[in-house]
Amino acid sequence: MYELYYWPGIQGRGEPVRLALEDAGAEYLDVARDKEHGGVSALARVLESEPRVFAPPVLKDGPVVLSHVANILFYLGPRLGLSPADETGRHVAHSIQLTMTDIFAEVHDTHHPIGTALYYEDQKAAARERTAQFVEHRLPKFMRWFERLLADGRNDCLLGGEHGYVDLSLFQLVSGLRYAFPKAMAAREGELPRMRALVDRVAARPRIRDYLASPRRLPFNEHGLFRHYPELDLVPEAT
Repeated sequence: MYELYYWPGIQGRGEPVRLALEDAGAEYLDVARDKEHGGVSALARVLESEPRVFAPPVLKDGPVVLSHVANILFYLGPRLGLSPADETGRHVAHSIQLTMTDIFAEVHDTHHPIGTALYYEDQKAAARERTAQFVEHRLPKFMRWFERLLADGRNDCLLGGEHGYVDLSLFQLVSGLRYAFPKAMAAREGELPRMRALVDRVAARPRIRDYLASPRRLPFNEHGLFRHYPELDLVPEAT
């Protein structure tokens, strides 16, 4: 059984790992959510006892202990049948996932542009300025890149015809962006038909569909990575 360590109460950066485990039907324990297995205290113990781990998410597979979403998925991909069989293909998938790491970080910085030591309410003006730049320039740049990847593959998935963990992560990214910035996404998605189709296909996968309908899939909220603040739900000027 895999052990996943991440903060309870939010999807956060742990969600791309959960989606991969759920899609593959893998047996795993979401440790911090399970009080019988130590809850948050178990997560704290892992962070204290593993000097090479800086922050969650953390995955334990027997003696193997890994952190960072892209690194965890690079490890899980071949084991779950969610990455290409060849080495080059696995590294291409890893590169795509690392790009998602970049945009996840930029989304976080829209509501915390100055620093995580401050509450959102302490940096509202900076957050609005940062979000305006993100919505106008960075969001379309990333989204069009994903659309080009899908067009280049001439198929349904980011890596061509082979469904993988990068498709699940893109589903999570788009779902989170729709929650956080519904106006901006509504303005942009008309030019992203392949991406929209991929998100729909992922949501319809039997295990993902069941997961999304289950209590294991926590709702988005204003404590996680993707947050919806009406004052940051900006309509882009250049559509």
